[in-house]
Amino acid sequence: MPSIIKLLRVLSDPTRLRLALLLAEEELTVAEMQEILGMAQSRISASLGQLKREGLASDRRVGKNIFYSSKAGAPDALEGLLAAAREDLPEFSRDQAALALALKKRKDRAGEYFNRLAGRFGKTYVPGRSWQALAHALLRLLPPMVIADLGAGEGTLSQLLARSAKRVIAVDNSEKMVEFGSGIAREHGFKNLEYRFGEIEDPPIETASVDLALFSQALHHASSPQRAVTAAHRILKPGGRVVILDLLSHTFDQTRELYAHVWLGFSEVELHRLLKKAGFTKVETTIVSREPVPPHFQTLLATGVK
Repeated sequence: MPSIIKLLRVLSDPTRLRLALLLAEEELTVAEMQEILGMAQSRISASLGQLKREGLASDRRVGKNIFYSSKAGAPDALEGLLAAAREDLPEFSRDQAALALALKKRKDRAGEYFNRLAGRFGKTYVPGRSWQALAHALLRLLPPMVIADLGAGEGTLSQLLARSAKRVIAVDNSEKMVEFGSGIAREHGFKNLEYRFGEIEDPPIETASVDLALFSQALHHASSPQRAVTAAHRILKPGGRVVILDLLSHTFDQTRELYAHVWLGFSEVELHRLLKKAGFTKVETTIVSREPVPPHFQTLLATGVK
């Protein structure tokens, strides 16, 4: 077992310290630690190797997975150091929230089943059955509520929502998009659909006035995603919901040039953190689709309640 001097030297590295704190709570795979800390596999593996060499971590193989945990019989000094770190380390509370999310995902196998089920929809031809038809049917079931479509673009989704909603407010920071959408709304008689010019970080919508705040492939355009999500919390009524559909984190940098993306998607942990920091409760995230052709963009769904 390492001496107190060795312990201090090993845990002086922030990554090794954060890993030691996580492993003291739960047995984890490298992939789970990557997701929790938002770090590259190489960095985590190197830090785990150091912890193992110093007798502070152990591993075991379960099928194709390797699980890491704190090594049994760790010195009392280690617990003292970890207890102090729990009080002083700025990242500790964030890591604990990400750990809880990772463990929830591990236990929740239903989502994986439904993803596989959804993937089979449309593989076998049935006349008239399509995702488009199903989406139209489900949109008709929405209750008559006030919806804010934040980053609406030309407002195609806003127009669909307006067929059942009490009122839809479509916000976009392009004057031409707002002008075009307003013209479409007048042309088709959508008296409950209003387009407003503004930024999603500060939408021109009254506080506590909408039932649903929606970001559909819009958050990756925000200069500050946190401000945008916090603004959504402001405009929602108590009990209102936020829904975010956005890309899962990717490395296809060309989206910046091709589609004016500011952010290369978000991880589940990142969206969970944004929503919790904004004040949302009952936060849930899940991957709902994966494109079959490169670069295989995946779509992430996140929801929360004010």
